[in-house]
Amino acid sequence: MEILTRTVLTLLLGHLLTDFVFPTNAQLQQKKSGRAAGYVKHGAIYFVCAAVLTGLFVPVIAYSLRFAALALGLTLVHLAIEESKIRLARRTPLAEGTAAFAVDQVMHFLTIVVAACWMARVEPAGILLHGLIRLQTPSNRVLLALVVYVAVIFGGGYLIRLMTRPLLKHLQTGESRAELSNAGMYIGWLERFLVMTALFLHSPATAGLILAAKSIARYPEFKREQFAEYFLIGTLLSISAATLGGVLLLQAFYGSSALPQ
Repeated sequence: MEILTRTVLTLLLGHLLTDFVFPTNAQLQQKKSGRAAGYVKHGAIYFVCAAVLTGLFVPVIAYSLRFAALALGLTLVHLAIEESKIRLARRTPLAEGTAAFAVDQVMHFLTIVVAACWMARVEPAGILLHGLIRLQTPSNRVLLALVVYVAVIFGGGYLIRLMTRPLLKHLQTGESRAELSNAGMYIGWLERFLVMTALFLHSPATAGLILAAKSIARYPEFKREQFAEYFLIGTLLSISAATLGGVLLLQAFYGSSALPQ
């Protein structure tokens, strides 16, 4: 049972690193243009992440032909989902929206769960959910923390950029859209990391100071109504994602999401 939980978390961490941390702009452009090199690089990163992380966290299954088949199969399925998403995006802009992103990630998660169940020779989904909720061992909790941090900081950043993209199109500032978007992305990474860590360490006041400092730094630009809307919506989405991540970590490590009064 514990192996199943750890395998799911390990493979999920590998997926998140592959999709949100390691991709380069050149690689993404290669995939969008249909070049095989982009898919080969993406698949290689996915396979290596799955193999290395499983070797570190679940060595009992990592060195077997069954796992090699699982990692290869997951890589091929992952690439098939990516190819389908890119093909659909060429036909309709809806495929690059928030809903499509959510569907894409759910599909990846389900394939990981199915693969982990096959690897652990476990069938009932209820057993899997029960094991994920309990997270009894310290190593599983560390894995969960890594998954939550990567998902919230990087995956959440990608989602927020999709959700605020319509606002960015009509924004007029002294910065170009690319510069503003990139600056917001890097600030968002740091913001979510700090807020989530502050909540995890039972220091909600620190999260408030982070938000106040960010607002002060951007205060002169609030005179532009469009920028103020873009800033506030992006910040609220970022803080909400970090808060959700902090609550998950509190529940997993302390057994309660309540903060001290």
